[in-house]
Amino acid sequence: MYFRGMGPASRKKIILYNPKAVFFDMPLALMAIGSALDPSRYEVILIDGRLEENALSAVLSHVDDALCLGVTVLTGAPIRDALKISRAARGRNPNLKIVWGGWHPSIFPEAILREEPSVDVTVQGQGEGTFRELVESFAAGELPVGVKGLCYRSGEEIIRNPARDLEDMNALPPVNYNLIEVEKYFRKKGKPQMDYISSTGCFFRCTFCADPFVFSRKFTAIEPERMGEELGYLHKKHGFTDLNFQDETFFTYVKRVQGVSEQLLAREIKTTWAGTMRADQGYRLTDEDFALVKRSGLRRVLIGVESGSQEMMDWLKKDIKIEQVWHSAKRCAELGIGAIFPFIVGFPGETEESVVNSLEMAHQLSLMSPDFTTPIFFFKPYPGSAITTQVVSQGYKLPKTLEEWANFDYVGSSGPWVTPEKFTMIQNFKFYNRLAGRNNPLLLKPLEILAQWRCRNRNFTLPLEKAIANALLPKKELS
Repeated sequence: MYFRGMGPASRKKIILYNPKAVFFDMPLALMAIGSALDPSRYEVILIDGRLEENALSAVLSHVDDALCLGVTVLTGAPIRDALKISRAARGRNPNLKIVWGGWHPSIFPEAILREEPSVDVTVQGQGEGTFRELVESFAAGELPVGVKGLCYRSGEEIIRNPARDLEDMNALPPVNYNLIEVEKYFRKKGKPQMDYISSTGCFFRCTFCADPFVFSRKFTAIEPERMGEELGYLHKKHGFTDLNFQDETFFTYVKRVQGVSEQLLAREIKTTWAGTMRADQGYRLTDEDFALVKRSGLRRVLIGVESGSQEMMDWLKKDIKIEQVWHSAKRCAELGIGAIFPFIVGFPGETEESVVNSLEMAHQLSLMSPDFTTPIFFFKPYPGSAITTQVVSQGYKLPKTLEEWANFDYVGSSGPWVTPEKFTMIQNFKFYNRLAGRNNPLLLKPLEILAQWRCRNRNFTLPLEKAIANALLPKKELS
């Protein structure tokens, strides 16, 4: 879908494209950079490949008179659609400037330009200020020589400009939700859920994550009063009943979380909400803090556990303790707050004991509340992370081309550190752990008891009940 703002014909047209993916979060990154442009000088057209029936046709209908096309690119399958759109746009208008931003260009800024001739510029990290200055250079017909936070092609040469410091989000303009048709996202989500990002970056140093590489362990967040004003306006206009904070670590500062909760209550914004919480952050919340966030509408938190082994946690530099996970889980269960506790197994060199500890902890957490979910993922080296740097130095081969990166599967497969037998065992555990929960239909209660026995004993032979349960079990959503 796309939204075309009204305004003077003299405004220069900027196309922003969100590639096809399997989720329907609002394209907040594109909305943010579009909102940073001067609306009296630029007409922003945001096209979402996930919602548009014929996204290619929609993009091509605008490229003839556009100044530039900006594409946000995640590592993995979205690269394929980004390439298709960029190449077609360049074929239609050879003079069009094409810019890639997002996670993949932040990690491979020069490699993309060396490989893909349709891309002129890559943007690294926080994009609002960089894109604003970049568009100004395009409008002036100049190369982005002094624009920090990007790479660009000048003839045959690829030039990488200095990095840009993380900009205070309070100095940036509010995100303009008029750039999308909000209700279309509500329909795709199946409920009036608003997406909102209130912070950028992360202070922490987890070795499996690319955040420390992209944002240099820095963090900036919108003040509660401004959030209250913006959310109050959006609530009145769109009537959302759920709010999904898309922050890396929403609960970073206790006082800020208190302030946001108080704003939601004081402004009578009747909504539930969900956010990310580290276990140590939950541990620092008082009973009064938990009661406040619950009263303001908190329905679910996401607490990354990663491992049930403290030794493995320390190796991952999670900087949390297993006791803090149990404490946060207990408080959530007592207050009826749902939680997602993701685990990762199959790290290079991970011991059998570590994997067993993770599965056992995932099982015990899932039994604490019917509103707890414990998804288990296999480690795959994400570019930019410390572990990836380590395994590559030891001979692990990352994809080399954009086409190879487009085929790189982060969800369903494991790395070479997991044997086929272990892969099958963990996949079986994931199924039975879900069945062992306490929120199953009465018809499945006998299978639930059997699943609990299987998980306790890690006995998954002859899984005859699997087909029956698969047909009857509702899917649990992570959003």
